[in-house]
Amino acid sequence: MTFSLRPSYDDPQVAALVDRLRDYLDGELADYERERGITHESRLTRSDLEPVWQRSRELGFYGIHLPEEYGGQNLSYTALAALKEEIGAGGRVLGHSVLGDMGGPLRAGDILRHATVYQLDEYLLPLVRGERACCFSLTETDAGSDVRSMRTTAVRDGDGYRLTGHKVFSSAGPFADFAIVVARMAGQAGEEEVGGGTATDEKAGGKPSFSAFLVDLDSPGCRVVDGATPMSGEHIESDIVLDNCHVPARNLLGAEGEGMRIALGRVTTNRLLHCPTVIGATRRALALTLDRTRHRPVAGGRPLLTLQAIQHKVADMATDLYAARAMTYTALAALDQGNDVRTEAFMCKLFVAEAAFRILDQAVQIHGKEGLTQGNEIEFLFRKIRMFRVLTGTSEIQRNGIAHGLAAMTP
Repeated sequence: MTFSLRPSYDDPQVAALVDRLRDYLDGELADYERERGITHESRLTRSDLEPVWQRSRELGFYGIHLPEEYGGQNLSYTALAALKEEIGAGGRVLGHSVLGDMGGPLRAGDILRHATVYQLDEYLLPLVRGERACCFSLTETDAGSDVRSMRTTAVRDGDGYRLTGHKVFSSAGPFADFAIVVARMAGQAGEEEVGGGTATDEKAGGKPSFSAFLVDLDSPGCRVVDGATPMSGEHIESDIVLDNCHVPARNLLGAEGEGMRIALGRVTTNRLLHCPTVIGATRRALALTLDRTRHRPVAGGRPLLTLQAIQHKVADMATDLYAARAMTYTALAALDQGNDVRTEAFMCKLFVAEAAFRILDQAVQIHGKEGLTQGNEIEFLFRKIRMFRVLTGTSEIQRNGIAHGLAAMTP
């Protein structure tokens, strides 16, 4: 893999897809955002997003990673990563909706394989077609890194369950139709981590049991409220408040007690697939910085890039970007080959998050006052990238995972 600010690809399919995606992002989608006055701080609505879902579906991008039976192209993880990188590098506000990251098939992850025929017909296939949208509700105020400490409970009730709890940071919640909610089975315990077992009373010392549910967000006892606005300024998060909300038994996803496995089973892949988007955004920041240093004059009329201090900064930025990209695509290639890449995924998430932050910090420094000014793209990217050191697992959690993987290796 060679270094480039605009990568090319040897695989003809990937090369063609990347070219078409770049054309869409830079042309039609850019025009759409401009016409509607959409910025990163806009409060997005379904009327903003649905046309993008539908158009992206028409162009073959929405759900492109899915098997052909669901209208996708069954892309490899490496090919999908190349598209996600272009989304990050494109700088479009609505880029997250093109492949289905924001409420679409990518947000749902691989839950299609856990779904019943009813769940596919009523929830997931409409999702794939861009007719419905979902959010994933796992995190709680006091259950972030330690998700098993969640307090949201599910109690069996006749032909279904009663859910009570408060979920936070449900991305796409403001415009979702349903949520994938993970809840603790009240008063029950199982061994979902190792594949089942007879449920026992949690108070007696058993392990807590968790189940996953498809919850219609207009159900009685379910409220969608504004979530905290992240430092990026984007209005894409909601809290999901459940108060004795009835969920039919047919909306149980997978078997009872398999909720945490379903939720966390997608984590290794998702952890890796978040990295290319961040790499793309970082690539854009480096390109913007190089453009500024080539054209910004200093004393004597020389470009900023002629100063050795600036040359060293951009050299370090480019080197960090190359290293992050190379290790991420190496891990994705191994995943495509069926290898267990849990440790590598922890490594990639850690390195990409920390390297991207270093790059954006230098980009702000080089841009000076403009890099500190709201409305400047570098300032937005700095805030956005800073979040990645926490989201989808903090850097400290990644280090824990790496250490755990190393401890299990045979010398």
